[in-house]
Amino acid sequence: MKYIGDFHIHSHYSRATSKDMNIEELDRWARIKGIHVLGTGDFTHPQWFRELQEKLEPAEEGLYKFKDGDSPTRFMLTVEVSSIYSYGGQVRRIHNIVFAPSFQAAAKLNRKLNKVGNLRADGRPILGLPAHELLKMTLDASEDCMLVPAHVWTPWFSVFGSKSGFDSIEECFGDLSKYIYAIETGLSSDPAMNWRLSALDNIALISNSDCHSARRIGREANVFEGDELNYKNIIDAIKYSRRKNVRSLTPHMRLVETVEFFPEEGKYHYDGHRDCKISLSPKESHKIKEICPNCGRPLTVGVLSRVEELADRPEGYKPKNAVPFRSLVPLDEIIAESLGVVGSQTKGVLKNYNNLIEAFGSEFAILLEAPLKKVEETALPEVAEALRRVRRGELHIEPGYDGEYGRVRIFSKDEKRSRKEQRKLF
Repeated sequence: MKYIGDFHIHSHYSRATSKDMNIEELDRWARIKGIHVLGTGDFTHPQWFRELQEKLEPAEEGLYKFKDGDSPTRFMLTVEVSSIYSYGGQVRRIHNIVFAPSFQAAAKLNRKLNKVGNLRADGRPILGLPAHELLKMTLDASEDCMLVPAHVWTPWFSVFGSKSGFDSIEECFGDLSKYIYAIETGLSSDPAMNWRLSALDNIALISNSDCHSARRIGREANVFEGDELNYKNIIDAIKYSRRKNVRSLTPHMRLVETVEFFPEEGKYHYDGHRDCKISLSPKESHKIKEICPNCGRPLTVGVLSRVEELADRPEGYKPKNAVPFRSLVPLDEIIAESLGVVGSQTKGVLKNYNNLIEAFGSEFAILLEAPLKKVEETALPEVAEALRRVRRGELHIEPGYDGEYGRVRIFSKDEKRSRKEQRKLF
């Protein structure tokens, strides 16, 4: 059986998050999306931790379910921690995701972190704690805990970030590097970009939404296959997905693929300067020495440039034991593009979205598996055609840069104009 997991999200106690990031709405949207295992996010926040304990009950080992009703959604205890500290004469800003196997292990880590900084201030705590020390505390809380560097290429807050990161896992985590089994690719990179670094050959590549509103869970996710769903099997499947003897090490669960944003759509794919509306490819940026031609300030060096800087392999290289991936666009965005409307909350978009969910069961069932002919019978023909193009990667994207999301275009301007004229006729 296949299971889809999204482990990095935030609760309504994190800054700049929607009020719908509560257990009730997360559970509802997980079912709409087709997500089987969802990270709780923010378990270090005292009030959210209390809510989790009140509203969740044990399910399979290390997983929890919503007490109210008989939902198939499972929750896994997770949190993103922001470490800001000085190292090597430079300020480092590193975000990491921590996975915990139980409330007891999470509580033990919370007690340790509470001595370092204020856990009440934000669902994603900001601590003056080196990433190495956070990893040590995580492993001390439980040997079954796991730490995964988050969105590893993001310029400002990641292990490889151009503004405040390191050049290697070893430089960041030192003697504990062997306990880094996986990294999160982030919205602005995909596995193919990470395959260019031989240093990551034994590191699993996982993808999560890092979402701040419930309807955006699953915009990136991980697909597992196995016969026994529980915390340990999921963690082992991640740990050993890049090892040659993966089948013997993980007999009950395997990581079989990841679902990705098109990396160009991410907020930091290209180099650029948002204030001056300057967006540049690595080659263009390098020619002007990463200085904004309008204002003379340094550009924000994006993910593509940073990968190019650290890569020791050519573009297109694929390791033998690489876990495959698929790049997709969220269903509501596909429908909005098909209807030629701006925004995904218009009546037409919602009507088509709900009709499709009712017909196929979940968003992932539509994006990954639904026959196009059946999609066309349920929604407009343009929606089926847009889905076909997305599955084949036949779309144009203006790359994101310096905090601006990229802009996806599935249909050309001429095609959109032609459709509008046809609708006027009929």
